[in-house]
Amino acid sequence: MAYYKVLLADDEREIRQGIIQKIDWKANGFVLAGDASNGREALELAEKIQPHVVMTDIKMPFMSGLELGQKLAMQMPLTKLVLFSGFDDFEYAKQAIQINASEYILKPVDSKEVTILLQKLKKQLDCEMKERRDVEILRQNYIQSLPILRQQFFSSLVEGSFSEERIWELAKQYEIDLRANCWAVTVIRGDTKENGGKGSLSGQAELVPLSLQQIVSENLARLYRTINFLYNDALIIISLFEKKEEVLGYVGAMNRICDMARDVLELSVTAGIGSVCHKLSHLQYSFEGAVNALEYRMLLDESAIFIDDVEPNKKAVQLDESEQKALISAIKLDTAEKIEKTVHHMIDYFKQANTAMNQYQIYMTELFSELFKIVRAYQLDIEEIFGTDFKGYFSMQDYESLEGLKKWLTDVCIKMSGRIKRERLDSTKILAEKAKEFVQKNYGNSDVSVEMLCSYLHVSPAYFSTIFKKETGSSFISYLTDVRMEEAVKLLNTTDDKTYIISAKVGYTEPNYFSYVFKKHFGVSPSKYRNGK
Repeated sequence: MAYYKVLLADDEREIRQGIIQKIDWKANGFVLAGDASNGREALELAEKIQPHVVMTDIKMPFMSGLELGQKLAMQMPLTKLVLFSGFDDFEYAKQAIQINASEYILKPVDSKEVTILLQKLKKQLDCEMKERRDVEILRQNYIQSLPILRQQFFSSLVEGSFSEERIWELAKQYEIDLRANCWAVTVIRGDTKENGGKGSLSGQAELVPLSLQQIVSENLARLYRTINFLYNDALIIISLFEKKEEVLGYVGAMNRICDMARDVLELSVTAGIGSVCHKLSHLQYSFEGAVNALEYRMLLDESAIFIDDVEPNKKAVQLDESEQKALISAIKLDTAEKIEKTVHHMIDYFKQANTAMNQYQIYMTELFSELFKIVRAYQLDIEEIFGTDFKGYFSMQDYESLEGLKKWLTDVCIKMSGRIKRERLDSTKILAEKAKEFVQKNYGNSDVSVEMLCSYLHVSPAYFSTIFKKETGSSFISYLTDVRMEEAVKLLNTTDDKTYIISAKVGYTEPNYFSYVFKKHFGVSPSKYRNGK
């Protein structure tokens, strides 16, 4: 059986121990995971143990229970807060409500009252956990989210964000039937200004795509298998064909539907139709073609413009953009084997494409542009990566065969990957050293925090905390405390400064809290340490 974790905070040791000993924690479904004598210590403990319930006195030194509750509400909003108070004060109760405290209990604390409260909290936590884990509820939430997920999927699909394999995985997951032999993308836009702004939708441009969607859904579905969705200010249609030649009849149908929409909505309607593609991962090219086709609407007296009609000679090596992204990702994150596999897959497709040499040249130039970005970002040595005889640009003529290109490109990418990983390892060590140096220079500043340091280092607190812990074996707060305590000991040994002066010098504005931390760290108070050194 898993127990819920409780953190108890009260500055009166007798009260704290009384509560700890009088409550049968496990019998009520809880385990006491930690106890603290002040708010600051409680907050540090809470960050470590992530308790389900925090029970705290309101009036405590260094940080009150209300301040603690406010910080917990921001950092751990799911944690239940129980406040103890020796005062029946309406203002306290009101503040407790403001920070969403679960309960407000007056002292002296009665063990029976706490037991009843724990039982109540356990039921709440059980219910909340069940809801988060309940498969049926999750399934219902998922089903409710499906329309949004599908919309995001379609948008990403025409933007070229997925590999072929990932597209089919997501289509199955979202229950979308995309099975066909070929596909094409159509972009439809309506313009309320071109007819002098006299139509029924004048001044309501946001309604135009929705109106077009309704007309298309009613008239196109009877003729062709299509999927339509809204994309910014346009209506996008993905058409599913069994034969490439079907697109010619489709263009005619789109012409008629656009004319119908123009009459009904009293606005100018134009459809751009992209080239037919034979892989779903190539839909981005059809989408680009559809957008380009729309640019010809000023020159042609047609409502539907097919890109192959106006740009008949525009052919390109339609390698997935996701292939380039996969290679860049592999260079940064994966093994040499994964890099080799990705490069081989890319070059093998070159063989199948059987296109003009200049098209290979264009694609590889684009790829090298991405590789140069990585070289610049990580400040890698170009000669070390590409070789001393590298000209600074790519030329297909430099390679006798695609096999030669494959081998050279694989070697380059694996070399880049190795340098990046080494650079990343070095950068984490440098980051940790910079943090240590910052602490050594600023430990006397009472405002020093993870946020201040991260602002100085230009990294996020979450990333920094992970890296610092990994490199030093200590959290930032623990390291800062160690440095402050070492300096405090040095000052106690070498100066006659009063404790409150030493406290200020090592970054503690409250001498009492400094003494508390010192005693916790060394087992004796500063004054006893000095007298017994």
